[in-house]
Amino acid sequence: MPSSAAIPLDLRQDVALLTADIMNIESVSGNERILADAVETALRGLPGLSVLRDGDSIIARTELGRSERVILAGHLDTVPLPTAEGALGTVPVSWESGTPGQGVLFGRGATDMKGGVAVQLAVAAALFDDGAEPARDVTFVFYDHEEVEAVKSGLGRLVRNHGHLLDGDFAILLEPTHGTVEGGCNGTIRFEASTVGEAAHSARAWMGSNAIHAAGPILARLADYVPETVPVEGLDFRESLNAVRIKGGTAGNVIPDACVVEINYRFAPDKTPDQAEAHVQELLQGFTVVRTDAAAGARPGLSHPSAASFVAAVGAEPKPKYGWTDVARFSELGIPAVNFGPGDPLLAHKDNEHVDAAAIRECLRAMQSWLKG
Repeated sequence: MPSSAAIPLDLRQDVALLTADIMNIESVSGNERILADAVETALRGLPGLSVLRDGDSIIARTELGRSERVILAGHLDTVPLPTAEGALGTVPVSWESGTPGQGVLFGRGATDMKGGVAVQLAVAAALFDDGAEPARDVTFVFYDHEEVEAVKSGLGRLVRNHGHLLDGDFAILLEPTHGTVEGGCNGTIRFEASTVGEAAHSARAWMGSNAIHAAGPILARLADYVPETVPVEGLDFRESLNAVRIKGGTAGNVIPDACVVEINYRFAPDKTPDQAEAHVQELLQGFTVVRTDAAAGARPGLSHPSAASFVAAVGAEPKPKYGWTDVARFSELGIPAVNFGPGDPLLAHKDNEHVDAAAIRECLRAMQSWLKG
């Protein structure tokens, strides 16, 4: 249950102002409790919803017996606040115009993804307005720990503990997409490629073998690699394969006897993680390459009738999602899922993170129009 002192959220105010109120409750990963309390309290005050909380994740569902159930999902946490002096993407928020609700809203989570969470809550608040009932049953999912390692994911925990409450025909993850439907997502897989040398005094380097130098061919192959663009169900998924970190050496006067190159491969959803690994192992044949982490991608699923009708309601040409998102978790459950939300995803996590108030309102308008069917 939420704290009796939970911060009140007015879900019926302008959705851009609601976004600002949500952002002003700091919710860096691991610190979602206060925001989860506020969201749970607000949802329990609405008619027609059954509400369950697990840790700092919340599921709210209509139970109308409709033939179709839609899931609207979003995460409550953000990455850490910026540390640069004068950064605008922090907490509390600021309005470029100086007038709340007008123009551009700056602050941590503006794009990733408090605007989407505000749209979810505004949709929930308006579901039964004017005595009308939605044409579809709706499940709202708010979860913690999305911006950290997958083992901590609140959505993963909900799947394990309450999977039956996540049954549905179609899911929309309200991650930022610039108001365009982004189908599916690339998968991601990480490796460590290792080389071994022999330590020696750097003044007598010929007595040893330099493991960092031995890693040169690994870096050369990665630098020369030309990533593919793979068509999947009508969308073109651009892949990438890169060294993202290198570790080696013990001191400034010692020839290094070990080196590890960390590699990240973002692969199109036509591949499984095992197929992605086989591709990298072939490229780096001759080196010791160990998989350290992997998450499957998700196919677009835009041919599903609900997805097709949603794309038509949004009215923009759908695009692929190059990054990994939790649509992949829904895909693993057999639920077609897309990304759709306000804000430019290229601004996520930046020190000047921001979103236009009009974009949040337009996202809400499209969502409500579609749900009314």
